[in-house]
Amino acid sequence: MTAATINVRVEPNLKAQAESILNKIGLPSSEAIRLFYTQICLQKGLPFDPKILNRTKVKAMQNADMRKTCKAKSVKGLLDD
Repeated sequence: MTAATINVRVEPNLKAQAESILNKIGLPSSEAIRLFYTQICLQKGLPFDPKILNRTKVKAMQNADMRKTCKAKSVKGLLDD
């Protein structure tokens, strides 16, 4: 089997963050990209639903990551908050 080469430019910080995570799970970048391409072929599209997040959603996700969430006794109480 012959191999094709992929050249891509990404921001240095994005590359460092991604490679740090991949290193922790023992997955080389090249294998992660191969897996991504494999999933694209299997799914016949992206293996996730791309979404455009607004500032409110991004802030809510950041708060959830930092465990800054609120508790409510009812849906009404949650919506009122």
